[in-house]
Amino acid sequence: MAVSKNVKLPHLFYGGDYNPEQWPEEVWHEDMRLMKQAGVNIVSVGIFSWSLLQPSPEAYDFAWMDRLMDLLAENGIYADLATATASPPAWLAKLHPESLPVDENGARYMQGSRQHYCPNSAAFREYGQALVRKLAERYKDHPALAMWHINNEYGCHISRCYCEACTEKFREWLQRRYGTIEELNSRWGTNFWSQKYYDWSEIGLPGKTPTYANPGQQLDYSRFMSDSLLDAYLGEYRVLREITPNLPIMTNLMGAFKPLDEFEWAKHMDVVTWDSYPEPTAGIPVLAAMQHDLMRSLKGGDPFILMEQVTSQVNWRLQNPVKRPGIMRLWSYQAVARGGDGVMFFQWRQSRAGAEKFHGAMVSHTGDENSRVYREVRQLGNELKRLDAIVDSRVEAEAAIVFDWHNWWALELDSKPSRDVHYIEQVKQYYKPLFEANIGVDFVPPSADLSKYKLVIAPALYMVKPGEADNLETYVRQGGTLLLTFFSGIVDENDRIHLGGYPAPFRSLLGLTVEEFDPMLPGQTNGLTAAENSGAGGVYRCDLWADVIRLEGAEALASFTGDFFAGSPAVTRHRFGQGCAYYVGTQPEEAFTARLLGSIAEEVGLKAPLQAPPGVEVTVRAKDGNRYVFVLNHLQETAEIRLPAGEHPELIRGVKVQDVLKLEPNGAAIIRI
Repeated sequence: MAVSKNVKLPHLFYGGDYNPEQWPEEVWHEDMRLMKQAGVNIVSVGIFSWSLLQPSPEAYDFAWMDRLMDLLAENGIYADLATATASPPAWLAKLHPESLPVDENGARYMQGSRQHYCPNSAAFREYGQALVRKLAERYKDHPALAMWHINNEYGCHISRCYCEACTEKFREWLQRRYGTIEELNSRWGTNFWSQKYYDWSEIGLPGKTPTYANPGQQLDYSRFMSDSLLDAYLGEYRVLREITPNLPIMTNLMGAFKPLDEFEWAKHMDVVTWDSYPEPTAGIPVLAAMQHDLMRSLKGGDPFILMEQVTSQVNWRLQNPVKRPGIMRLWSYQAVARGGDGVMFFQWRQSRAGAEKFHGAMVSHTGDENSRVYREVRQLGNELKRLDAIVDSRVEAEAAIVFDWHNWWALELDSKPSRDVHYIEQVKQYYKPLFEANIGVDFVPPSADLSKYKLVIAPALYMVKPGEADNLETYVRQGGTLLLTFFSGIVDENDRIHLGGYPAPFRSLLGLTVEEFDPMLPGQTNGLTAAENSGAGGVYRCDLWADVIRLEGAEALASFTGDFFAGSPAVTRHRFGQGCAYYVGTQPEEAFTARLLGSIAEEVGLKAPLQAPPGVEVTVRAKDGNRYVFVLNHLQETAEIRLPAGEHPELIRGVKVQDVLKLEPNGAAIIRI
């Protein structure tokens, strides 16, 4: 269900977390005035309100929420109504201390912040779902209700629990997965270190162990905890779906967040929403762009909602500088440019008390509507009103990056050749050159249909599950272009080595074998000599990792310059069927990766929508035969971008442009072509 399917609000969402329970009710009316002035059309309410909605196990108090929902409806503002289960009340911890999570050392967490619950706690689920049912029954027909918001940022603080309930549930989960204890022993390789199990009751959680825990056990525990959090979500989801079958239901994710298998979670969300908090002084937010693309990709390209960002500054880094003037607006348009159908903030009004009182908001502590922050909020909200044509349009992308949470979990387990190989960094190594070249990128699981893509990149695909190698091989055989990188094709879904020489599942596809891999020490480098036919001819630096490669049909595009394997291949290309497979057996410097990908892009016909100076971001969303070209100037100087011949509407300012678009520093434009 795309966002626009919610007929109550066929516009780009604009608003934020609204916590009026922190303020006297006379402030609520001022909030309504400021919201309407700023173009706010939806707010998230009740996210941390469980203790107010249910003062005791037997008593509920919805009177204040009734008044709030009525006030929103009177002012034409919709509610993204939360289930309030993200922070259980103190009475639950007192009555059911076993509902509190336990850390890997066996210590139980205490009540007093938020997310202090075990997802497998029967008491948490029972009381939480009872509250959700009361909310759904009470507000199902309320004119302000537009969407349900379950819990908040699952796994943000507690992504793992080691309590007795989790231990029992883990054993049940393993029995469903493997069927017999013999199968589990085989999958986990328990003959190593005398770990063999003879009864399910002998299996515990991989908590505090003297040294490395069993890798298969650690991997399955990551799967189990993602599934446990998802099952807690689904308990609430099923109640809401029963009572309000036609309303969108979601929870807010946190981008590329390691603990949750978000491709699986997205199957149970009507719209993907996420929270983005880039460091505001670090330059062009490449990682935020990458995560926008990932969030859009979770449901096959459906638009997402940016559920949280900050107007000015957060409160939780060691130092918290503000976003400079124009940055909030520019980065908001980046979210829309990459598939966002909504821009929202945490939060509406800056809190007076509590742990987040210094976190920025749409209305600051001063309450001054002439403040810089509110002026920018008002400007953006009123600009977004003009962009209804964008709603439910789709981002154009002909390149894809393979992304797999199970691979992430396995790659970063302990006892590896190098602990410096981090999955997100490896993905970013290949995303960044495409971002800088303004080439659109989708993210796909390794089992996805790849046939529509001209280029597929699979960085550090260490784990290859059944069928995935065949899928990639079929893509290349039928004419696709694939790039794999070092430490790929090493293990199966239980972290057992694929025998037959590295990378066994891909030897035929890549036309090579890796005899050894040699991780480099911090600060250590090697060199690459790239052949002219690589598209990146010259000498470059490389670091982190070196594969010792023997060719079995592939051709070398670049070779190492140093160490005992000097002169051996580092980057290869192999013609396979009607397509081509590249392999990069090291971490080259950025210049090499950019030139290699530029050469491949040219060969397969990938190009930017418009030619633009470095630092100017260009993307396209399309719908009903119209292409909406977003141009975002991250530079601190005016940029000039040449347009196709003819006169084109510019949607943000409502003017016509032709020939050359001049864009001020931190400026944004949307050209309909």
